[in-house]
Amino acid sequence: MGLIDQVELPKPVKYVFNWGRKYSLWCFNFGLACCAIEFIAASGSRHDFIRLGVIPFAHAPRQADLLVVSGTLTDKMAPALRRLYEQMPEPKYVVSFGSCSNCGGPYWDSYSVTKGVDQILPVDVYVPGCPPRPEALLDGIVALQDRIQGESVKDRMAQRRRDPIVIRSEGPDVAPELQTAEG
Repeated sequence: MGLIDQVELPKPVKYVFNWGRKYSLWCFNFGLACCAIEFIAASGSRHDFIRLGVIPFAHAPRQADLLVVSGTLTDKMAPALRRLYEQMPEPKYVVSFGSCSNCGGPYWDSYSVTKGVDQILPVDVYVPGCPPRPEALLDGIVALQDRIQGESVKDRMAQRRRDPIVIRSEGPDVAPELQTAEG
């Protein structure tokens, strides 16, 4: 790719470099259903992504570091999503936002629904819920930023698939093993 993935950076330079990447994520929202409304709520003034260093609306995938897939992904839409992902520059990250993008949601048994974004793209963060709350998306982004702070770009480019982050959430629509509330 470039010079940065060919040279091992000294620790102070690596720290500053990762700090800059951590707090300058440009987000491209691939909103397909009702979860996209929750994404808009999370990027509004009440929750304010920008205070976390996330620019919520990249105008094109070539300007984005972070792809948020929210909603039901159909088999016909999957090639378009893959094409958008391939247009993003490295290093790139993917958040699967909501039950429909995680596993198909209530439409999991439909003939035309892809059973999760992870069948098409490598996913870094899963945010469960139907629809998930904006706070859950913010928790996912903070967890991703913590991972970015500790990684090296060279390793990130060499290894695309890693252990994903699963955000714990609350509510009756979340599997019991992912709930944080008592009861």
